[in-house]
Amino acid sequence: MTRPPMILCTHARHAQAILDIFNDAILTSTALYDYQPRVLASMEPWFAAKDKGGFPVLGIEDAAGTLLAFGSYGTFRAWPAYKYTVEHSVYVHRDHRGKGLGRVVMEALIQAARQRDVHAMVGAIDASNLASIALHEGLGFQRVGLMPQVGFKFGRWLDLALLQLLLDTPQQPVDG
Repeated sequence: MTRPPMILCTHARHAQAILDIFNDAILTSTALYDYQPRVLASMEPWFAAKDKGGFPVLGIEDAAGTLLAFGSYGTFRAWPAYKYTVEHSVYVHRDHRGKGLGRVVMEALIQAARQRDVHAMVGAIDASNLASIALHEGLGFQRVGLMPQVGFKFGRWLDLALLQLLLDTPQQPVDG
């Protein structure tokens, strides 16, 4: 199967589709530790934060222009010494899971991170999400931590797995 090309998602074109994927994950999974669906108005500041930080929002559309999967990364922690580290996330529309789209988006995010001189990518993944953990490990991510019972959703405690990929960038990191 030929996969559609990677696209740069925009607020104008993709806010509703991303919101729909987010809200499905909120209501039906532990991929997001939110309780309540988000509203469309929340997407404007979300995209603005991505733009301000120079963080890409990458996606895959089908031939009809329907968003099938997307991913992004952002600030890991707000202190300056973390400037070479990002936390990423990838979401695949529920009707298109298991087709390799998450891997395609992840590969594009890794490439984008290298181009931006990121050194470490961190994924914070619900420990029961074995498919996502396997995807990350298949791309070279290492398990670097497990935070037991840090979330509570659907009437149970949730463990958070931390996975990390170290990149060979930047070539000459600097303080400040």
